[in-house]
Amino acid sequence: MNPGIQKVEALDAGHFVRVEWEDGSESRYPCVWLRDNCQCPRCFLRSAGARRLVLKDLDVNIVVKEITLAGRKKISITWPDEHASEYEAEWLKRRCFSEAARAEMREDLFLREQQYWGSDLQLPKIPFEEIMYNDESAYKWLCTLKKVGIVLLTGAATRQGELVKLGRRIGFLRLTFYGPTWQVQDKADANNVAYTTGKLCFHTDYPVLQQPPGVQFLHCIKQTAAGGESEVVDGFHVSNKLKKQNPQAYQILSSTPVDYTDVGVDYCDFAVQCKQRIIDVDSRGQAVRINYNNATRDTVFDVPAEKVRPFYAALKEFDDLLNSAEHKFTYKLKPGDIVTFDNWRVLHGRQSYHSGSEVTRHLEGAYADWDVVMSRLRLLKKRVLNRD
Repeated sequence: MNPGIQKVEALDAGHFVRVEWEDGSESRYPCVWLRDNCQCPRCFLRSAGARRLVLKDLDVNIVVKEITLAGRKKISITWPDEHASEYEAEWLKRRCFSEAARAEMREDLFLREQQYWGSDLQLPKIPFEEIMYNDESAYKWLCTLKKVGIVLLTGAATRQGELVKLGRRIGFLRLTFYGPTWQVQDKADANNVAYTTGKLCFHTDYPVLQQPPGVQFLHCIKQTAAGGESEVVDGFHVSNKLKKQNPQAYQILSSTPVDYTDVGVDYCDFAVQCKQRIIDVDSRGQAVRINYNNATRDTVFDVPAEKVRPFYAALKEFDDLLNSAEHKFTYKLKPGDIVTFDNWRVLHGRQSYHSGSEVTRHLEGAYADWDVVMSRLRLLKKRVLNRD
């Protein structure tokens, strides 16, 4: 992007700056925003990429005193207090306030595009070694993880510690009360239902935390011969179905605070409580996070008694949709497989298997936050696509 400026002028008694671009388009910039984002050394610390100007020194009614165009690639503004600011054309163009430009910036920064799926999922697969040592493969992995919600990495060593390496590849893993990594296998006096051989119903992990982990990794070290199949379902896809099928049920699940609890001892002793809505929505009413774990849903339910039965009816309808044959995808992990998935979107479960005199099935698990994953994705994007 190398935009050129055709013309620049002040509008609305100096409260706006209008830029006419060489391609015929135009942009309007509020002067208070321009002054707030002056890029001079007094106002902006370039080494940190951070604003130095403090808000108490900003006049929200500021107007332009003088504006000039320098060689079609930069505009210069003099403010009433004689402070001077310069803005590069490319910098301005990327921050245009038009609806189309803002939508493009959102997609560029947050990769909001999503590909919904059901039982027809074509599970994306990438070799583990490729994403570890090849930036293009790692970029493809994280882009697919963000868009589809799940990617299977294949060919990892069948020993503990591979997820620690994966964590270093993206930045770092998230520490929880179950440790930096945790072992999913049959355990006596299990402190988590996952540490048994029984069936696990569809759930997201850790809704008992104020900010549940965004991404989950499960590495298959040993797999049982019979049973133990994994199941996944696209929670956003199913939420959209529920919204269309029963708007009232969707409204109940996206507005009712549900109590979650988790008490025990693992990495350290813990007693965690939290309230979450089953379906978290944004300002448009679109699902942005599913918080559903029937095992840790508390017996405490902080709602009026008359709202209890409608809530259960709505939750049962949602659960039925999650478990319908058209929505769920079943597969079986092989030793060396690492399934990586969006814990805010993809609900996962497991079919039961038989216990033995020794451990018959062993997965190592870990979490990462979306902030860490998206940070690595943006850095890889810049490196792979050679973008500024």
